Amino acid sequence: MDSVKDEPPAPPYRPAHPTTDAAAASPLAPELAGLLTHEDVDRAQDRWRVTRARWKERRSKTFGGLSVLWLLVGPGVLVFLGENDAPSMLSYSATGARFGIGFFIPFVVLTFLMGLIVQEMTVRLGSVTHRGHAELIFDRFGRFWGFFSMGDLVLGNFLTLVTEFIGIRAGLGFFGVRPVIAVGIGVAVVFAAITTGRYWTWERITLGLAVFNGLFVPAAILSHPNWSSVGHALLTWTPLPKGNGYEILVLVLADIGATVTPWMLFFQQSAVVDKGMQPRDILAGRFDTLLGALLASVFAIAAILATAPLFHHGIDASQFQAAQFAQAIEPWIGHTGAALFALGIFEAGIVAAIAISTSSAYAFGEVLQTGHSLNRPLREAWPFYLILLGSACAAGGLVLIPGAPLEFVVLTVNVIAVLAMPPALAFLLLLVNDRDVMGEHVNGFWENAAGITVAVLLLCAGLGFGLATVFPKLLGP
Repeated sequence: MDSVKDEPPAPPYRPAHPTTDAAAASPLAPELAGLLTHEDVDRAQDRWRVTRARWKERRSKTFGGLSVLWLLVGPGVLVFLGENDAPSMLSYSATGARFGIGFFIPFVVLTFLMGLIVQEMTVRLGSVTHRGHAELIFDRFGRFWGFFSMGDLVLGNFLTLVTEFIGIRAGLGFFGVRPVIAVGIGVAVVFAAITTGRYWTWERITLGLAVFNGLFVPAAILSHPNWSSVGHALLTWTPLPKGNGYEILVLVLADIGATVTPWMLFFQQSAVVDKGMQPRDILAGRFDTLLGALLASVFAIAAILATAPLFHHGIDASQFQAAQFAQAIEPWIGHTGAALFALGIFEAGIVAAIAISTSSAYAFGEVLQTGHSLNRPLREAWPFYLILLGSACAAGGLVLIPGAPLEFVVLTVNVIAVLAMPPALAFLLLLVNDRDVMGEHVNGFWENAAGITVAVLLLCAGLGFGLATVFPKLLGP
């Protein structure tokens, strides 16, 4: 009997050809005829690996927990490094170039704390309900609000995708790559990532690409920042810098929009579902999200430090286009540093293009009730893959329009993200406070206090921008 207890759990049945036909023909699982899909089998295999790792952890009582975390880490890191996208890193670059490090370094840390509060709720929501964000909104609030939230997401996602290809074009442009070729490379990478037919493989490929967001760190080190000033900035929040009030407000909103956006809610919740996470995985999901927020905040601060020499040397970066930041900082951080910075912008665009197009495809699939999983092959979920790749192609094509004001587009998209976030966050708060949906994992007092605080801050930022746009004299010269 002891030997039986010591055996690891048996893996789930996997047919030779994991389709419904194979399931129907199997003598081991006739009751699954017409029900077992490629998605079901792949997700069951992923869950078995987690169960086996937990069994080994209980047996060894050593570092088995690390293997469980390795299997469960993914959506949280991806959502934050994906949000460290091309417009976000260029917004941070514009911040460092125009105003240095004083006010904005601790402010950026605050925005990531806001993002962490919001994304933790999506982890719980996805793990408990096993349903995507768009699907839940349609079911709980009806078609009108469902389509309202979808419109919010689709507009923001497509505009953001355009900026990702701006970043891809800008990053490779530093090395003399023609725009058409740069955009083609971006679309090809998105296509290659989705052809695996397996969520796990897609996630690990995208995580491997996301690691290169760290290229901003050596670029920052090569700028030789005054580390005592950086520490002072983090510990003592200096006042807002002097200058054009409207320009400062736009950068403040752009930096918030670089961290907290609607696509993140839809993507992480759907990725948690696609990964097959369960309520017992919520703690690991929180660690995953915290790790993503920490990494992304470090890389964001590095982008500010890398361009801060432009501020210290009085270089006017207000009219810089995307590619000009790498060229402008080259005299102070060298060709190697500038090349790393340009490659970082390219990576930021690539990873975000993959994640954001996947977010749109998830939402459309949930609403249209068609296959919407990266565990499904093309023949079973072709609308999902068509939306994913088609949105990337359309956004890449728009970037090739001559004479487009790229830097203006980048900053404006992040501002739009801030304005679109309060209604998306309102739906999230209503869902995580619905006991019929969440059961024992419903929001507590402190979770609600933190979530409502973030919602109020975003709403105030949006109202401030609206008032400043209508009454520009409110901000002075």
